[in-house]
Amino acid sequence: MLSTGLATMALSLTQSLLMFYLLFCFARMVWAGPFDLGLYGALNNWFVARRTLVTSIATLAQMSGLVFLPMIGQLAMHDGDWRRGWVAIGSTVLIVGFLPVWLLLVRKPEDAGLKPDRSVAGGGPAAAPEPRFSRAEAMRTPAFWLLSLYTVLVFPVQAGVSLHQAPHLIERGLSPIVAATVISFFSVMSAVASFGVGFLPRRWPVRYTMLAAAALLSTGTFGLIGVVSAEDAYLAAGLFGLGIGGIMTLLPVAWADYFGRESFGAIRGVALTLQVLAQAAGPLLSGALRDWSGNYTDSLLVFGVLSALAVVAALAARRPLS
Repeated sequence: MLSTGLATMALSLTQSLLMFYLLFCFARMVWAGPFDLGLYGALNNWFVARRTLVTSIATLAQMSGLVFLPMIGQLAMHDGDWRRGWVAIGSTVLIVGFLPVWLLLVRKPEDAGLKPDRSVAGGGPAAAPEPRFSRAEAMRTPAFWLLSLYTVLVFPVQAGVSLHQAPHLIERGLSPIVAATVISFFSVMSAVASFGVGFLPRRWPVRYTMLAAAALLSTGTFGLIGVVSAEDAYLAAGLFGLGIGGIMTLLPVAWADYFGRESFGAIRGVALTLQVLAQAAGPLLSGALRDWSGNYTDSLLVFGVLSALAVVAALAARRPLS
């Protein structure tokens, strides 16, 4: 958080394109640590019985940041001074992100003489013995590779469709303002799903909810192909958003439920590498197929099939035996 905040503020001092790239890429490069491994590692250390609920709240908070930080930056540079925008964003990161973590966060409850919430949950699946896998042990299980496969299948879809959604809708005859509202609706439905899955019963196997999220993703992706009206676009984008919101919340929960708290960061770090590569590949694939065919139909067909295959991967990803 400190690196991200300082690098973002330093962008206000940029005097060359090279310096901009160095600072911006550095700030983006360290994102995966504090915003994924650190955040969900801490939550999964502290919570077991209420793990899905707190993960959904944290994911919703991340999505809220995507809404508010651009507004903060825009207000700071109302007179046209973009440098003030970077200062405002970096300051917000330090104040909201770094200071509370530095002053208040405890790595795990045992460090404070406490136990995770499983101890007061009272029975049910959440009270079962917690799995304890090292990274090497986890990588020898089919569940690790099936969850990794699920990740590799869904995240090109998430990035590829999201980035090219607006031009596709405009090419289908929708006005730019309608396309923008469709994307806003997609974001709202993602937030609804992220928060909503937190209230699902913990006794439900997480692989079934992951299966449902991938099915929604696939349905929404296929639905975008035949969009001819705003209503079609809202329906397809809404289903797509529900799928993405569910996936963003459920995957960290699945990794923790399957392999335990002890080596969550090491295990999740391997999958996160695959996730970032998959997200980078999605927009490139979508753009290349668009240039080759003249429209987004082929890319949406590919992404719909990938999401459907993720349904199969989720169904097969049974919790490993401890």
